[in-house]
Formats: sequence, C-alpha cells, structure tokens
Amino acid sequence: MNIYENIVILNAALPDEEINTSISKIKDLIVNSGGELLKTDMWGRKRLAYEIKKQDKGFYVLLIFKTAPDTIKKLEELYKVFDPVMKYMVIRLGVKEVKHLEKLQAAEAEQPKSEG
Repeated sequence: MNIYENIVILNAALPDEEINTSISKIKDLIVNSGGELLKTDMWGRKRLAYEIKKQDKGFYVLLIFKTAPDTIKKLEELYKVFDPVMKYMVIRLGVKEVKHLEKLQAAEAEQPKSEG
C-alpha cells in the first residue's frame, strides 16, 4: 500500500453540514476500499487564486491516507461526478516525504496537550 496526500476544494457556498457529509463520503470510500486514514485537516474557507465554476471561495480539505493504487481510480471517478467537489489533487508520497510525515507525527505525539 502507498501513502497519498489528497487536497480537495469543496464549494464554500454549501452549508457546514453538507460539507461535513461530503468529507465523510470521501473518507468512507477510502476506508471501505481497505485504506487507512492517517490525517484529516480541514483548512476551511479560503479565497481562490482564480474562479472555479463561477466561485471565488473554496473549502479546503487535506487528507493523508494509506491505500492500494486502485482506490485512487475510484476516488477520482467519485470526484468527477460529485457536485460539491470543485477541484482535487492526489499525490503519491515518496520515501522522503513519508519519512518527513513520520517525524511530524512523532513530534505531535510527544507534545503535551494543553489544558484549558
């Protein structure tokens, strides 16, 4: 199994509950295909560098996951027909990037959680 980084830009005009449902649908496809989610980071609504589908804002989501290559094909097929998705990019991480990711995860695990 390879490790992939996936950035998805969803339509920012959608309500939060619909965005969360869309993200859950993407996560479910990965997990149900035998994949494992390593990290999900929601960056939120941001201004786009250029208009996409007549929208100037998008909701950015970063997914890092481990899965088989055939799952990527299923994921891209979903993105092409799934209306909330405006743009996406899937990148297979190389050995260097995977080692860097593991170092980051180890550093996050060592940090004491602040109580507040």
